[in-house]
Amino acid sequence: MSPRLKDYYRQEVLPGLVKEFGYQSPMQAPRLEKIVINIGMGEALQNPRAMEAATGDIATITGQKPVTRRAKRSIANFKIREGNPIGLTVTMRGDRMWEFYDRLVNAALPRIRDFHGVAGEAFDGRGNYSLGLAEQLIFPEIDYDKIDRIRGMQIVIVTTARNDEEGKRLLQLLGMPFSKN
Repeated sequence: MSPRLKDYYRQEVLPGLVKEFGYQSPMQAPRLEKIVINIGMGEALQNPRAMEAATGDIATITGQKPVTRRAKRSIANFKIREGNPIGLTVTMRGDRMWEFYDRLVNAALPRIRDFHGVAGEAFDGRGNYSLGLAEQLIFPEIDYDKIDRIRGMQIVIVTTARNDEEGKRLLQLLGMPFSKN
């Protein structure tokens, strides 16, 4: 069974985008390609257990094991040596991506205190959207009592849109709550 939001995209959003932008074929309409989640782990240099805890949090949120990112070069000012673990990343595609996007928009974002929508200017010029979250606690899967520390994360939603206008309209139709201002 395919995800609810994927079916909604095919039945409602895709025909709407084709009509609105005047595409010749439905294949020209933008769609979600992948969602990438990154967490910078500067604290892992002092606390080796932090990486394990963050790995568990990300695995719980996304349903897949994150990849550890290592330093490419040494930076003395930051006390980083080449090969040190400095972050985690997960790339989701397919049904898992649709499920995550659905949970992000309908369950996690509304749980943010004093939430008035996400910024509509965080597009990169090619229709891809970046969203920074201050804490992992907004996801219902995370148990408050079991986390060791609040961590932020960067979520990048990659689309096949050719420009920001198409990308923003796609995300709007898929339920992304952009702020009014």
